[in-house]
Amino acid sequence: MKFHAEKALRGTVKIPGDKSISHRSVLLGAIANGDTTAHGFLRSADCLATIDCFRALGISIEERTEIAADGSEDNVVIIHGKGLRGLSEPSKVLDAMNSGTTVRLISGILSGQNFDSTITGDASLRKRPMRRIMEPLEMMGIMTESVENNDCIPLIIHGGNPRAIRYTSKVASAQVKSCVLLAGLYAEDPTFLTEPALSRNHTELMLSAFGGNVKSKVNKETGEATAIVYPGTILEGQEITIPGDISSAAYFLAAGLLVPGSEILLQNVGINDTRDGILRVIRAMGGSIKLNHVRMEGGEPVADILVSASELHGTKIGGSLIPTLIDEIPVIAVMAACADGDTEITDASELRVKESDRLAAIAEGLTAMGISVEERKDGLLIHGGTLHGASIRSLGDHRLAMAFAIAGIVAEGETEIDDIECVNISYPEFFADLENLRSI
Repeated sequence: MKFHAEKALRGTVKIPGDKSISHRSVLLGAIANGDTTAHGFLRSADCLATIDCFRALGISIEERTEIAADGSEDNVVIIHGKGLRGLSEPSKVLDAMNSGTTVRLISGILSGQNFDSTITGDASLRKRPMRRIMEPLEMMGIMTESVENNDCIPLIIHGGNPRAIRYTSKVASAQVKSCVLLAGLYAEDPTFLTEPALSRNHTELMLSAFGGNVKSKVNKETGEATAIVYPGTILEGQEITIPGDISSAAYFLAAGLLVPGSEILLQNVGINDTRDGILRVIRAMGGSIKLNHVRMEGGEPVADILVSASELHGTKIGGSLIPTLIDEIPVIAVMAACADGDTEITDASELRVKESDRLAAIAEGLTAMGISVEERKDGLLIHGGTLHGASIRSLGDHRLAMAFAIAGIVAEGETEIDDIECVNISYPEFFADLENLRSI
């Protein structure tokens, strides 16, 4: 797909449902008693992979489209839960497609079942590291097998009776944390998970809403965060309203800031403080954003965000801020490329093991567009300048494709991005929503 510099972008975008929360509504709905109804469900490829996996595990799940009070379409998913140990042994290998969240979270649940199961995914997902969940599950007494002996999927989970542990994770990862907490539901005693910084807490919030007993605490001196799950509670189905995904909103935040004369209203954006790092970075860079109609929906804070074109300047991004914006770093890098001065990103080595090596891919793409970038082991130093059109490889990575699409509508000349269909992984309507903002 080809992109050219845009004139002012104006209008309103209703941000689609949060991918992380959509996943969790199915995961927890399946092991709760009774029905769970999730409104605003994100019908992306990743979330649909989670639905397909649970259908293979014997869970009945309905999908329907309804008309919301504001006249918009509401994607509704109804999960007919069967309780903690109500899943059925699958007759086939579970396929997570490209979804790392599906693999890592469902593994915690599968560890507590009375059968063995195998989970795989596409070529990209089969390269991503799974030792980070295999290790704690094995400490809990659950045997896991990497079929190809490379600590990646396909992965066999030998279900059983997980035992409680106190585990310290090397990385601040909501996926690792969630896997351990979900496995801990099947233990006899409390399970503790400590991470170097607080990662997104959607599992803890939703688990509590379903009736689970989970506690969290942060060490103010070290920044370490500990989550504790207490077993023995019965989860009950819930009615859930899923807020818009701030990771999807990020591209339009950047577009509104970078395209001269733009003003965009982003509706229904989740602003959970374990996810709002990009808002903090925008303010630090001098960007104009306003949070309107701040409210609570489904136990999560939500706002409508008004973003206006701004002159940005460089900043430093690292430490405990990184887990709150890890998925937004590609588009933050585009903002940095257009800013006055330098932007330094550190402590982001986790980007090496996403759908692609995002640090290397960002450096490659921005360099091709005429920006001076220093690639480092755990981050980037980006020298702000002027973007020029170029041919960009998305590497099949949805976040790279969308980030460089924003770069393309700011750059001088023509930008061409390959394999843009990968945006279906998280934001199928992305290009349609972008088109609706173009000036007539």
